[in-house]
Amino acid sequence: MSRPVSPVPPSSLSREVAAAGSELHLAERGRELDRTPEFPRREFRALGERHLLGLRTAIGHGGRGLALPDAAAALHGLAYASGTTFAKLVLQPEFCSLLTEHGSAEQRRETFRALTEGRTLVGNHITEPGAGSDAGALSTTARRDGEGYILDGTKSEAAFAVDADSAIVYAQTEASGVTAFLVPQDAPGVDRTLGAPDLGERWMRRGTVRYSGVRLPASARLGPEGGAFAALKDELTRERLLLAAIYLGVGRASFDETVEYVGARAAFGRPLSAQQGVAFPLLEDWGRLDSGWLYVERALARLQAGDDVAAEAALAKRMATDTALLAIDHAIQFHGGRGYSSGLPHERRYRDVRSGGIAHGPSEVLLRTAGGRLWPRPERGRSG
Repeated sequence: MSRPVSPVPPSSLSREVAAAGSELHLAERGRELDRTPEFPRREFRALGERHLLGLRTAIGHGGRGLALPDAAAALHGLAYASGTTFAKLVLQPEFCSLLTEHGSAEQRRETFRALTEGRTLVGNHITEPGAGSDAGALSTTARRDGEGYILDGTKSEAAFAVDADSAIVYAQTEASGVTAFLVPQDAPGVDRTLGAPDLGERWMRRGTVRYSGVRLPASARLGPEGGAFAALKDELTRERLLLAAIYLGVGRASFDETVEYVGARAAFGRPLSAQQGVAFPLLEDWGRLDSGWLYVERALARLQAGDDVAAEAALAKRMATDTALLAIDHAIQFHGGRGYSSGLPHERRYRDVRSGGIAHGPSEVLLRTAGGRLWPRPERGRSG
């Protein structure tokens, strides 16, 4: 049966990523991690050995040095084949770009290189109880103590809470505002607790990390005091576009499988595809998935050229999440009772993609960010 042609062109890298996924059994491993959550150290190291961690990262830092549109296409293909798990794992160095852009030579050499090689896991600790998505309301503090700092505070909903080897921690400094620090997670005063099981993406094993009088040398700081928000804004723009590519890849997988199924399945004497109540929603999914990718691709090309696309990135992630969730929901609906079961991948895909409406900027905040392009407002010094 013929399927609609995807707008994402195949490439040598996408074929390499597909081969690695098959060799490492990533789709099967993703299903296992949903049932028995753990951080996939073995696959993490294997992807690092294949130089597939940090697709956009410069070759000198252990990455592939790809242009953003090429990295997005590879992530879309990996998500299509195996779900969000390993596509997001491949993206982990992007979530830690402060290390390469603002870290010291030693931090880049010792920590970031180990991350791209799959030898060390670096987390991000921003969210706090009571602060939510308002990064300007952080209460974690880093106060000066001689040449170094003393870190105090609690971070909640932290991915890899009990698995990360180090974490980028955002804290208020006394006079300068929010500053980022690289903190070893085995340092004295760090207490880590695994949280309740998540709806999806359970392999991230989120939880709470408490910092009580943690002593840090000045060399742990990433960039100047008070400079974390500006750096985080650029990182978030890239992240949101690349995450949009991942969500569209997952949605496309469920769409393609459903197109094939309704073309072969008969009900009431004719194929499901001949019934408008089934066919029309799928046709609309086709248009949304394709147009969503083209929007992401255009925004990535503009970002690669140096344009400010923070608003477009916010919209792209919001629309990609909604588009993927709708396509997956249609897959569950049109596969009938079996579609609602764990015997097919759609329910897990739905649970995994659902985090897209919350993490890396809730959908409501993303619309607020995008609205700043149409109706500019005074800068208040807070991340959106």
